[in-house]
Order: sequence, then structure tokens, then C-alpha cells
Amino acid sequence: MRARDIMTSPVITVTPAVPLKGAAALMVSHGFTALPVVDDDKRLVGIVTEADLVRGKYLEESNALVSDVMTTPAVAMDAAAPAGMLARVMIDDRRRCVPIVDGSTVIGVVTRRDLVRVLARTDTTVAAEVQRVLDVYGGGRKWTVTVDDGEAVIGADSTDDDTERVLVALADAVPGVLHTRVLVGGQR
Repeated sequence: MRARDIMTSPVITVTPAVPLKGAAALMVSHGFTALPVVDDDKRLVGIVTEADLVRGKYLEESNALVSDVMTTPAVAMDAAAPAGMLARVMIDDRRRCVPIVDGSTVIGVVTRRDLVRVLARTDTTVAAEVQRVLDVYGGGRKWTVTVDDGEAVIGADSTDDDTERVLVALADAVPGVLHTRVLVGGQR
């Protein structure tokens, strides 16, 4: 599973010139813990968090701007980043939000809540979604799917290496799939 599979997009951003009160209002109204900060060309230049907003001296300054408190540079990852890597960065670096970029353009965000949402999905729900994706790809029910603790097992009577790679890629893209195996004729 990759960042692109679990990120929130489109993303709400602010510029460095936004007043802190405006950034705070956006966070509260949307339930966010952080906002990516972008320049006029929509390139990531930093991040502003709840902690940045509540730092003592800025609470009293009504004219303070995001640029006064934002963290720069911001830690960001691309859409192909594995979910496990995102989780490690969030835990190890104590981050609640990681912007997802294409080059330097923000295309989404992944939060701790996004990762927890994936963990909360039942194996039955995940299996049904993988089955639906494979049925669409194959034009009907050509494969069977079971999921146990996030491991998807795709059963096939026969398949070639290229089709197997596609099946694994499709299953791995479903939120909640941690690993995929293909069993051909009960083997593999």
C-alpha cells in the first residue's frame, strides 16, 4: 500500500502570508492538526501545526502570520512512498501529518488518522474490495480472494508472470492489504 492509496486529496493549504487566526480557523473547521504551507506556485515551503499555533508569544499577537511560526523545510514524501515508511516517519519524528508531493507540488496529505483508518478495515471488507478490483480488471470472476490479517491471497487456476504482477499490484493498492500472494493451482 502506498501513500497515493490512503492520502487525502485535494489538500487544503495556506500561504506564508495567511494570518495565524485564519490558519487556526481552517484547522478547527476541518479537524486538521497541520496544514502544508505553499508558495504562490503551489510548491511546498513548510508546514504549520497546532503546536506552532499555540506557542505562547504568538497567541497574543493578532497580526502574526503563518510565516512567523511555520516549520521549514517540511518533511514530505512522494505518492509512491510505502505506508510503512510513512508510519515510521510519523512515529520516529513525532509527526501527525506528512505532505505528499509530486516534485515540490503538494498533491495530498497522509495523517496518523489515515493510517489508523486503514488498520481498522476488516479482512472481509478488504477482501471484497480486492475481489471487486480484480473482477473489473478481468471482466468477470476469474480469481478468488481471501484476506487474513492484511495478507491477500489470490487463487488462480493458471496465470503468467505478467498477469501475476498486475494482480499483485492491483491488490496491493487496496487500503488494508499489507502483502499479496498468488496461488496458482494451490501452489506458490
